[in-house]
Amino acid sequence: ASDVYKRQLREAINRLSPRERQIIILRFFDCLTQTEVAKDLGISQAQVSRLEKCALRDMKRHLC
Repeated sequence: ASDVYKRQLREAINRLSPRERQIIILRFFDCLTQTEVAKDLGISQAQVSRLEKCALRDMKRHLC
């Protein structure tokens, strides 16, 4: 990926709340399932799903 894209992605991730950022990192950089993330964070899989969806929506807004 280009340096510009990497910078934009980093900025988009940094704009997230700490919890959303943690979920995105665990899901897409550490390749954990939603269930694994939920167990690690002590929350339900449904909460992980909801937070992930919001985080991806916010990141998309920043990147587009």
